[in-house]
Amino acid sequence: MKAKLLAAGIAAVFAAPAMAQSSVTIYGIADAGIMYVNNGGGDSKTKLVSGIADGSRLGFRGTEDMGGGFKAIFNLEARVELDNGKQQTGNLSSNQTMALTEGLNYTLPAAAGGAATAAKLLAGVQAALNPAVNVNINNALFDRTSMVGLVTPAGAILLGRMYTPGYEVLAAGDVFESGTAAGWGGIVGGTGGLLTAGVSIRSDKSVQYRIETPSGFKAALMYGFEKSGYVGMDKRTWGANARYVANGWDVGLGYNYGTDQVGAKGLVTTTLAGSYSTGPWKVFAGAHKQENPNSVIIRFAMDTLAPTFAAFGTTLGPILTAQTTAALKRNFNLDAISYQAGFHYRMGQGRVMASIVRQDDKRADASDATQYGLGYDYNLSKRTDVYLIGAYIKNENDGQYAIGAASASGGFTAKPGMSSKGVQIGMRHRF
Repeated sequence: MKAKLLAAGIAAVFAAPAMAQSSVTIYGIADAGIMYVNNGGGDSKTKLVSGIADGSRLGFRGTEDMGGGFKAIFNLEARVELDNGKQQTGNLSSNQTMALTEGLNYTLPAAAGGAATAAKLLAGVQAALNPAVNVNINNALFDRTSMVGLVTPAGAILLGRMYTPGYEVLAAGDVFESGTAAGWGGIVGGTGGLLTAGVSIRSDKSVQYRIETPSGFKAALMYGFEKSGYVGMDKRTWGANARYVANGWDVGLGYNYGTDQVGAKGLVTTTLAGSYSTGPWKVFAGAHKQENPNSVIIRFAMDTLAPTFAAFGTTLGPILTAQTTAALKRNFNLDAISYQAGFHYRMGQGRVMASIVRQDDKRADASDATQYGLGYDYNLSKRTDVYLIGAYIKNENDGQYAIGAASASGGFTAKPGMSSKGVQIGMRHRF
C-alpha cells in the first residue's frame, strides 16, 4: 500500500509541470431586472426580465500553452434565463405582428369551409410566424458559444459556433453594448422580430481565422458550412472584418453573407461602426446596411405549414401554398439601412449613456422607426453594477418594433405605427 502511495506521489510531482501549462476557467454573468413597457393593445406590463444589459450565462474557457507561441483553446458558453432557469426564451411582448401576413386574403369555396375556415387558416399561419420560443430554437446546451481552436504565431484557427465578423463590429459600436431597451440591435431588421433579423449574431458549423497585431489592427475571416448561419439553416455563410483598437479608437468594418437552404442569396449585411474615447467621454457612430431577399425562415415556415395546406387536397392545396409563399417572400424581404450615434460620459464610478438609432426601410411597405435611449450605469464593485435605462421607439408606416433586452427581442406593438416606451432597472454580476 505504501509503495502504491509513493508511486502515485512521484507521478503527481512529475505531472505538475505539464499540468501547469493548462488552465480551465469557469465564468459567467448573472443579469436580471424589472421592466415596465407600454406597447399598446393591452401589452402594458411590469415584468421580471433575465438578461437586460447582458445575456445571463455560464461558461467554461480553457487554454493549453504548448510553447513556441502555440496554444490550444476552447470555449463553451450556455445561456441561462434567470427568471425561470431555462435556456430558451421568446419575444418580451405578447402582441402579434400582422405585417408578416400582409396581403394574405384566403378565399375558400363553401365546400372547403368558406370564410370561416379561411379566417382560421390565416390565424394559423400568423400563429406559426409568432412562435413562443425564438431564441435558441434548437434548445442547444451551449447555444451562446461552442468552439475549439489553435493559436499560432501567424494567427488563430477556430472551429464551432461563434460570433460572426459582422456582428462583432456592430456590437463594438453599440452605445448600449448590445443590450437593454436602447440597444442598437433593437430596431435592426424587419417587423418580425428575430424572424426577420437584420444581423447574423452567431453561426453554427463555422471555421474562422483571426489575427491581431501589437499596433492594434485585428481581422477575422469566417466560413460556415451547410446548416450554418444565424439559426443554423443556411446552405453556407461567410464573413470578414477589419478593426483598429488603439489610442482611444475602436473602429471597424464588417461584412456577413448568408444563403437560404438551397444556396440563394439570403441575409447580407455591411457594418461600419466604432467609438473614440477621450477623457470622460466616449463617442459612438455607425451605419449598418442589411438585405435579405430569401429568408431561411420562409422555407422553414412553409415546411411547418405543409400538412395544413395538404389537407385542402391536390387542387386547392397547391394554390394556397403558392399564395402564402409569395406573400411571405414579399413581407420577409429586408432592405434597409440603420444609423446610430451616441455617447458615454463617466462620472466617478458611474456613466451616463445616450443614443439615437434610425431604421430607414427602403421597401414600399416600409417599417421605419427612430429609437431614443438614455441610461445610467453605476459600478458597485469591479464585478457588480446596477443600471437604469429608458427608451422610446417612434414607429412609422408598418413599423411595429417594441423595446427589448440583451436576451430577447422586444416583439411588436399592437398596431403598425404605434410607439413603444419603457423603463428598465436591473443588476448585473460578473463572476
